[in-house]
Amino acid sequence: MAWSLVCPASRGIGFQLTRHLLQTTKIPVIATARKDVTGVKKSILEDLPDVDPERLNVLEVDVTNESTIIRAAEDAKTMFPPSSHHLHLAFSIPGILYPEKSPSQLDHSHLTHTFAINTIGPLLLAKHFTAFLPKKSTSLPSPSECEDLGIPPQAVWLNMSARVGSTSDNGLGGWYSYRASKAGVNSVSKSLDLWLRGRSGEKAMAMAYHPGTVKYVDVLIWLFSMILI
Repeated sequence: MAWSLVCPASRGIGFQLTRHLLQTTKIPVIATARKDVTGVKKSILEDLPDVDPERLNVLEVDVTNESTIIRAAEDAKTMFPPSSHHLHLAFSIPGILYPEKSPSQLDHSHLTHTFAINTIGPLLLAKHFTAFLPKKSTSLPSPSECEDLGIPPQAVWLNMSARVGSTSDNGLGGWYSYRASKAGVNSVSKSLDLWLRGRSGEKAMAMAYHPGTVKYVDVLIWLFSMILI
């Protein structure tokens, strides 16, 4: 049986993406939040009367704290034993932005915080959750079954990137920490995809994704709408 992962999902894109998966697919979803997992689950399910609440599990994860990721992976293993289940859709989308305009504005704590969330966070999620992706020997649903479930025939690990993480496309400068951290995400995603080719063959892939400019909580955040690899 296939399942999906959205980390984090307490607000913004992750929140709406989790609601979308619950409405458009038939597979269970693990969503994550740093705190108040009960409240987050209630908010996600609000005004979704046709969605079975049992399909959604919200686990506590702080991507800057590896122990929370380890516990979440252990919980996932209990809920979805790898012998009979596989991770089919994974959305690794933590992100934070400090919009520096010049080198003089760089702050050490902001730099380390940015990389801890934007780059190291996805790496640690991959460390503990890619084991749930299908292997070459895993039996995936048939194309018709995938269509019925509302999922693609190939498992996907998606990392949140941003167009500003592209070195060749950088014509404006600025946003030093964010640009560098997202360039790191692009590199990580490429390496992860190459690793999956050997481990999973055509049954799983990794990508970095940029959806454009999204407004939420009165903040403009540059996110994804074009595949960068």
